[in-house]
Amino acid sequence: MAGPVKYWQRHQSWEEAERGWDQRAARLRDSHPLRTFKINPQLPGIRRHTRKHLSWKTLTYIQRHDYSGKLGRYFWRRPLKHGWGLLRTLIKKQVYRRDGDLFFYQFQGLEDFKSCLVGQDVVLVIGFSYCHKPFECPAGRFTDACVSDPESPVCGQCFIGKCVQALPRARVEPLFITTVHYIGEKMIEVYDRWPGKEILFLITACELTLEMFGKLGRAVGFRGIGVRLDGQICNTMRAFEASERGVKPGMAVVNDDTQRAMMDLIRLFSESGASGFEEMIGPVTDQAERVDIIASDRGCR
Repeated sequence: MAGPVKYWQRHQSWEEAERGWDQRAARLRDSHPLRTFKINPQLPGIRRHTRKHLSWKTLTYIQRHDYSGKLGRYFWRRPLKHGWGLLRTLIKKQVYRRDGDLFFYQFQGLEDFKSCLVGQDVVLVIGFSYCHKPFECPAGRFTDACVSDPESPVCGQCFIGKCVQALPRARVEPLFITTVHYIGEKMIEVYDRWPGKEILFLITACELTLEMFGKLGRAVGFRGIGVRLDGQICNTMRAFEASERGVKPGMAVVNDDTQRAMMDLIRLFSESGASGFEEMIGPVTDQAERVDIIASDRGCR
């Protein structure tokens, strides 16, 4: 089913759509102000005592809370490759390159990521942490749902809602993240659903989650960008574990400059021909046939 027409599809150009959204959001902030903090607390991303032995803390936390068993089963699909990846991850101090709020996993930087993002066999997993959902979110905060109703005074002010309304319909997998395990499990599902495709991710999370997910993702070969949240973030294991149970009294935010960077990436992906992907290749069900039909044209593998 095609579903309702998205806000961006109602306009003649990207600029017109974004200008209209931002102007309405400004009016809504005056007429229907949302709860948030008045001053950004500017907390350190990870407390010093939390960073100590973080690789081992990550490994034990992931293993202990893998209730579905999906992560463990995925690891044992290719034990030698994933085992070697895990060993390198545990030894390595950093598993990413950082530029401000952007954490690059298996990419050299923004231009390197962009060169792959426009490939015609790319599927983009775009995920948003529940921590920066508004308190008034009609779908609830600690859920993997998003209403994204452009007529809602709440969704109309929400950066997540803006991104969802700007996304193309094809070759994209939006996620609304509740736990670090949720990210890994959904990434595995995407790999299974799109065999032979180049899977890239763009996800928002606190720095601690980006460190932990990065170690897990690097071990099994996930590639993409993590977007660091600011504001009232979780920067200790105690706060992180509470957040994973839905106890999140504070509000995280994506900084203004980082919002613009994310919107630029969504626009680049949208204008790379994503909307015609399924129509172009047709309904293919055989995995080998999918691999043969579309191959990377930019050397991104």
